[in-house]
Amino acid sequence: MELRGTDLGCVRGGRRVFDGVNFTVAAGTPLLLTGANGAGKSSLLRLIAGLIHPDQGAVALEGGDHELTVGEQTHYLGHLDPLKGALTVMENLAFWVRFLNAEAGPDERDRAEGSLDTVGLGELADVPAGYLSAGQRRRLSLARMVAVPRTLWLLDEPTTALDAASQERLDGLMRTHLGDGGLIVAATHGPLGLPGAQELRLGQLRLGNTP
Repeated sequence: MELRGTDLGCVRGGRRVFDGVNFTVAAGTPLLLTGANGAGKSSLLRLIAGLIHPDQGAVALEGGDHELTVGEQTHYLGHLDPLKGALTVMENLAFWVRFLNAEAGPDERDRAEGSLDTVGLGELADVPAGYLSAGQRRRLSLARMVAVPRTLWLLDEPTTALDAASQERLDGLMRTHLGDGGLIVAATHGPLGLPGAQELRLGQLRLGNTP
């Protein structure tokens, strides 16, 4: 399976953010988007997810489900965590399990509970999400990616607000996903420590192996 971007261009607010972006990333290989603030890392992630449309070019997931869009095979982790503060941790996650998984059924609560345990939030299942710290909110967002498997993970500064222990959990989740043949594209200002990662530097386009 491969994720491919061909001659991608993006215009936002009348400003050309990037132009002529090309990349190919194979299953099991992470792609890190780097570059200065404003270079277009977040815009490229949103474009791949189908949240914004390219000014030119196309994105394709070769070997994916041809009846689904790339976005429908994607988990997108943006800067803002999509949570309702008045709902409990479990209620938030149960909603996303139902929303993202058309085949969700009686086992959805078990799936949600297992995912909360994986990210270390099992004991907070009945706590309103509005009481969570920034790091806990981030971990709850990660839990939905565990609860509903999808081929492609798009991560925008995924370590933001995470302490050392939570970063280790995230590292384990990413390595497991890649080991299972998944794809990861992550915007980051620093290394994520993933083996074999490729780098796409926006503003100074270069595709190659990271040190």
